[in-house]
Amino acid sequence: MVGILLVTHNGLGDCLADCVRHVFGAIPENLKVLSVWADDDPQHKLTEGEELIKELDSGSGVLILADVFGATPSNIGRQLCHAERVAGVAGVNLPMLLRVVGSANKNLAELANTAIDGGRECIVHMEH
Repeated sequence: MVGILLVTHNGLGDCLADCVRHVFGAIPENLKVLSVWADDDPQHKLTEGEELIKELDSGSGVLILADVFGATPSNIGRQLCHAERVAGVAGVNLPMLLRVVGSANKNLAELANTAIDGGRECIVHMEH
């Protein structure tokens, strides 16, 4: 099973994980959060992320979902993607995360595509 690492600003990742708990009844063991706060040392967070990847990688790899491309969390996530069997997608939203959690049987490349498709397909203009 592919591990999932949320790398986000402040408590956003914890809130997203809590929404997963609401929908699925529990936070899956293959989902972890790396929160990045304004006063955090990015190098320390990178080391923390490397440790989380080791915990999450059961042999199928780890998918990193970061929030804003180009911001500190995604920059840390992008550096973590240099490890073997790690892929990353920026722009995490709840539909993307729910699709990924619900597709645990896919391989790393398929799961990255599922994340991108889920994020895009669930952004709609709501009209009455």
